[in-house]
Amino acid sequence: MKITKLDHLVLTVKNIQDSAHFYESVLGMERVMFDAGRIALRFGNQKINLHEIDSDLSPKAHKPMPGCADLCFITQTPINDAIAYLARHDVKIVEGPVMRTGTNGPIHSIYFRDPDKNLIELANEISVM
Repeated sequence: MKITKLDHLVLTVKNIQDSAHFYESVLGMERVMFDAGRIALRFGNQKINLHEIDSDLSPKAHKPMPGCADLCFITQTPINDAIAYLARHDVKIVEGPVMRTGTNGPIHSIYFRDPDKNLIELANEISVM
């Protein structure tokens, strides 16, 4: 078997509208509807499906719970500009900027939390010559 890409992932949230608003207004993702009213957040060629805790959607994770995700998003916005942008949206940085290792090499990262307290890492890829 050869996996080629991630199509979507699922976040379990306390309130779909609050989470969708955060990811739209702060991270610029696009809210999309699918399957008779379900909500997802699209960015690039990926999406995040939102499941509200205690929903009857099936199948689902064994123990779905808000606040247990740790996600890293790559941005072209310079990290210092992203910090200023997040401050204007009253988003508190919990760590960074720091250097980390991403899929394709070094990344310059900051960390903050979404409304469900999921850890969100926002990073710039660093070119290595």
